Amino acid sequence: MRRADCGTDFAGLPLATAAPTSLRMPDTLSAVDRIDAAIARIESAIDARARAGDALARRHAALKARMAEAVSALDDVIARGSAS
Repeated sequence: MRRADCGTDFAGLPLATAAPTSLRMPDTLSAVDRIDAAIARIESAIDARARAGDALARRHAALKARMAEAVSALDDVIARGSAS
């Protein structure tokens, strides 16, 4: 096999020259487009998951604060009832 046939030099690095456009496979561009679209979907899913996690953390913090207020109010009621 000639070195140019395998697409890499002897060190396994890509050759500097690209194949002429006429020799490229016709579905190469569509394959690249599909890969780009898949990457975009993955990035979108990562962003959505991060936003959902942030929203959950905010809801948790709000619930925790409300529960602290409720427990404090109950402590006040108990303390007043014990004083009587």
